[in-house]
Amino acid sequence: MILHVLPPAFGQRNPSPFCLKVEMALTHLGLDFTLREKMELTKAPKRKPWLEDNNKVIADSELILCYLNTKTDGGLFGHLTPQQMGLGLSFVRLAEHHLYWLILASRWLDDDWFANIQRDFFGYLPAPLSWIVSKSARLQMRLFYRLHDGLGCHCSQEQTLLLRADLNAIAGQVSAEGFITGKELCVFDFAVAAMLVAGMDNEPGTWVSEIANEYTILRDYAEKVQESVGVYGRFT
Repeated sequence: MILHVLPPAFGQRNPSPFCLKVEMALTHLGLDFTLREKMELTKAPKRKPWLEDNNKVIADSELILCYLNTKTDGGLFGHLTPQQMGLGLSFVRLAEHHLYWLILASRWLDDDWFANIQRDFFGYLPAPLSWIVSKSARLQMRLFYRLHDGLGCHCSQEQTLLLRADLNAIAGQVSAEGFITGKELCVFDFAVAAMLVAGMDNEPGTWVSEIANEYTILRDYAEKVQESVGVYGRFT
């Protein structure tokens, strides 16, 4: 199998939380796979990182996990109760459909930080094409951010309140249970921890990084998940 991922960026070996969670799942299952880096996601299926398995293409990280679960006869979800499935999915939705957009905004829409996007995501293009394409992509990202639950309509102080609400919810769960669905690591931890890593480990730090790293419990949780699987978002 081949997992197509983004190349390193912002000091991270794997800057995409969606790529990282799939890499964690593949490693956890003990499956044989290779990573192939590709920056031009406009040419990718669904414009997302994807898994290739014997000429079968699966795009979208959640669908990839479902595919891997079927391939391994329930290796990812088979041991979970309905209550654990509901709880885990709820936290994944929080991480991937709300927290993720705040992380994106801290990378793409901060005027001072955007230079890192231009360097790491568009630096492979010749000038002035890299400047034109990056500015166009940023305008599109700004539009998506406004449309996604109206997040782009909020001021920075309000976005900070929303970020802390997300982080507090995750911190409360893992401090009480150890992991997302209980005392044992499961597939949902890959998604949540990967998202935290994407928010915390940017170099240089973003406004999300500064706030997220205040939460020692979340830092410890993300480290525990990465160490348990042996897959890290940063270079080790």
